[in-house]
Amino acid sequence: MTGTLLCRVVIVDDEILIRQGIKHYLNWEQEGFQIVGEASNGKEALELIEQTKPHIVLTDIVMPIMDGEEMIRMLKASHPEIEVIVLSSFSEFHYVRSTFQSGVADYILKPKLDAQELLAILRKTASRIPTLQLEQSSRSAPSSIETKMNKLLSGYDTVESDGTVQEAFPYDHYWLLGADLRHAAQQFEGIATMLQEQAERLLKEHPIAFRITVTENQHWIMVLNASINARTTIDLAAEAMASSTTAYELGWMLSRAFDDFNLLGEIYRSELHKLLGYRFYLPEQHLLAMDRLPAPVKPVGQFQLNDFADQLRRKQFGHAIDYLREHVTAMSGDYRMDIFEFKSFLSNIIFNMIVLLGNMEVEVKTLEEHKYAYFKSIEEARYAADVARQLNAFIGEAEELIGAKHQTANPNMQLLLDYIHTHFTESLTLTEVAKVFHFNPSYLSTFFASHNPEGFNEYLNKIRVEKASELLRDGEASISEISGMVGYSDHSYFTKVFKKRTGLSPSQYRVQQLQKQRKD
Repeated sequence: MTGTLLCRVVIVDDEILIRQGIKHYLNWEQEGFQIVGEASNGKEALELIEQTKPHIVLTDIVMPIMDGEEMIRMLKASHPEIEVIVLSSFSEFHYVRSTFQSGVADYILKPKLDAQELLAILRKTASRIPTLQLEQSSRSAPSSIETKMNKLLSGYDTVESDGTVQEAFPYDHYWLLGADLRHAAQQFEGIATMLQEQAERLLKEHPIAFRITVTENQHWIMVLNASINARTTIDLAAEAMASSTTAYELGWMLSRAFDDFNLLGEIYRSELHKLLGYRFYLPEQHLLAMDRLPAPVKPVGQFQLNDFADQLRRKQFGHAIDYLREHVTAMSGDYRMDIFEFKSFLSNIIFNMIVLLGNMEVEVKTLEEHKYAYFKSIEEARYAADVARQLNAFIGEAEELIGAKHQTANPNMQLLLDYIHTHFTESLTLTEVAKVFHFNPSYLSTFFASHNPEGFNEYLNKIRVEKASELLRDGEASISEISGMVGYSDHSYFTKVFKKRTGLSPSQYRVQQLQKQRKD
């Protein structure tokens, strides 16, 4: 290879295995080429091309969101100088013919793709670019340090040892400093340039070596190499760089020290990715260091959905909502909480609340219409506080509907329900309750049935079985003891009622729950 100018290539294919295969077919830089980015559809590719300014685009045809045909037309309209090579299968060849009208340079059939054919077509295409002078190297040139870094970051366990690592990184310890640039796509190139200049300025007076690369998912990564005593200098430089970009809301991450260059990929995945997840809960901390995290809070206990639902059914809305908000606040304070689990919990609560309120004859039509918007906002939220705001918006909407329903609810019925929930552990009968409320027992039975989906005895058994289920799941009391604890003096009658409502005997239910807990 003569000169230092490499032919810049972007790969576009919706199949990650195809992209990975192409990347590892060749020793790209040795042959005079450099992969500067990859995309999974035409829309991503056009944005990436504006950032990376490639000489050649190697693209699939059939892709989601924007296919190769449309992408090539748009690319050639704005950048006619960029050469395009099409990847296709036999069944897509009619699409390939149409792309030649847009000015593609060549095509490769995927089933016949191999390293030699790929290299031959790349060289042929590059020869059409006036600014490039490519020659195959007459000797085996060592892979550059940036190529080794990119290989490890993309999943390689180790890279060849040829002296370039020792030359670039002469000290005995490494750190990874990273920034997430995905949400700053408009300023990507400017930010990357600014960070490069800033790093050189901050570290030039110190015995610290470094190299910078950008991963395919737009993580800006700096590999720092120094003696362990340089940690304070590295901390100050990282803090200064993070502080200078607060307006862009980048997520900054600093790994622990490690002593083997080949661990670079493992540290990137096990530490920087984890820190990036922690930022979901700690957005106010612009730099997170793996060995300097806040003290973790006590893990959040399991949300008691049955109790929450019970409070809603008893129309104790204030208590139910307060409990939910307290639980979400506790979850938001635990940065180790899995983000998917956190978001799924909130979406499930919204779904369950709509079902419960609907069963209570609250008019939930508007909540049904809006729930998918809430689900989408929760899924796309960048921080835990954004998710909590969506829940609060939903609760506000639900409270208005509950208030409208509550105004028409019968206050005497609510007093009856509250009394049953307070005294269900006692030997409670319709006649005894009628005496407490000065009702005729026959009238009370009719009144209860007309204001509640279940009759008196059915409702009382439901409350007792729900409590018994909780005790069977969580406690160590015997089934006979639980029978008495929930208000049944006859153990066999309790077993009969429990099986009728759940489909299982108390002992079968306990065994099932224990097996489930072991699996979880």
